[in-house]
Amino acid sequence: MGVRGWLPLIGLSLSVFIFNMSEFMPIGLLTGISADFGVSESRVGLIISVYAWAVAILSLPVMLLLKKMEYRRMLLMCVLVFVVFQFLSGVSTGYYMLMAARIGVAVSHAVFWSIATPLAVSVVDPRYHNLAIGAIATGTSIAMIVGLPMGRVIGLALGWRMTFITMAVAAFAIFILLALVFPRRENPGTFTVKRLPEIFRNRIVVSIYAIIAISVTGYYTAYSYIEPFLQQVAGMSDMMITVSLAIFGVAGIVSSIIFSRIYAKTRFPYIFSCIFMSAAVLLVFRASAEMMFTAVLACAVWGLVVTAFNVCLQNEIMAYSVSDAVPVTMSLFSGIYNAGIASGSIVGGIVTDTVGVGDIGYVGGLFILVGSIIAGLVLIPLIKKRDRNRMASA
Repeated sequence: MGVRGWLPLIGLSLSVFIFNMSEFMPIGLLTGISADFGVSESRVGLIISVYAWAVAILSLPVMLLLKKMEYRRMLLMCVLVFVVFQFLSGVSTGYYMLMAARIGVAVSHAVFWSIATPLAVSVVDPRYHNLAIGAIATGTSIAMIVGLPMGRVIGLALGWRMTFITMAVAAFAIFILLALVFPRRENPGTFTVKRLPEIFRNRIVVSIYAIIAISVTGYYTAYSYIEPFLQQVAGMSDMMITVSLAIFGVAGIVSSIIFSRIYAKTRFPYIFSCIFMSAAVLLVFRASAEMMFTAVLACAVWGLVVTAFNVCLQNEIMAYSVSDAVPVTMSLFSGIYNAGIASGSIVGGIVTDTVGVGDIGYVGGLFILVGSIIAGLVLIPLIKKRDRNRMASA
């Protein structure tokens, strides 16, 4: 793949890194924001939940509002909106100003995740589609490795405000890169609100939405509380927790590479196994915490299969959507995913407060196990049937 193919893809991957880092960055800044504004940490924590729900609610309406905008312009606009509201987050003078600024960032997030993967695929030769999807996943994984710790380090050294402002500056640099290298991508603008029922009549797409809603809820039931779990149940030091989370992210990068190389040849076993293994890892999460090695190994396997889960379902939803409906189906995908994040953090909190943080894996694993059953009994048979019909009609 030539330089012209790589540069737009690198710009998108960097954007993915920044957007992912931004979504969870306040987790490491709760104490500083709480002290500065004189509010409780739990109240500051609402900013994270409101952000996720804002993305969930706004993804579809905003994409329908922008349905005729050329995609390069849309991408640049959402990155610039991200820059502005990220900067406003850093200069916020009160709690409600910060909340409003974060909702502004969430609007840009809603647009970005609706178009990021389709645009990544659009700028490469069809032979490299899986590589492009993997590159988007890599941006997420790198954010997990260095993004959150970096935000916390900046916050501790220079204050929480500088963390947001640094993010705004980095995002502006990415905006310039994208403005220079990203090609025009015409938007047919033919998808209208009246055609929404078409999406919900697509049984493959609806099955993927169901798997996402259930499985992501389970994933974030556990992931939202992974730090206290590793500390209190696995007995890890702060350093080992950081190492374990970094291994989780590195495994995600490895997974994206594996996806680009083997997915086309192993689609159906890949789809089922990555979801089922996500459930299996969480169901043995507490048992793995008995020894340091097995706890770290569980984090590595979990990072591997979760990334596989994300990239393969994004691939399938794009493959079985009508071409001019892809941004809208992806906006619904993003909205449902973020609803799962918010719901999972709530479920995880309930589990932690009632039966204890040690049981988050059991509850999260059961959710994802249901998702794997839907994948095995509904999604995969539907895809096989659709493929047979396509071959017969060809």
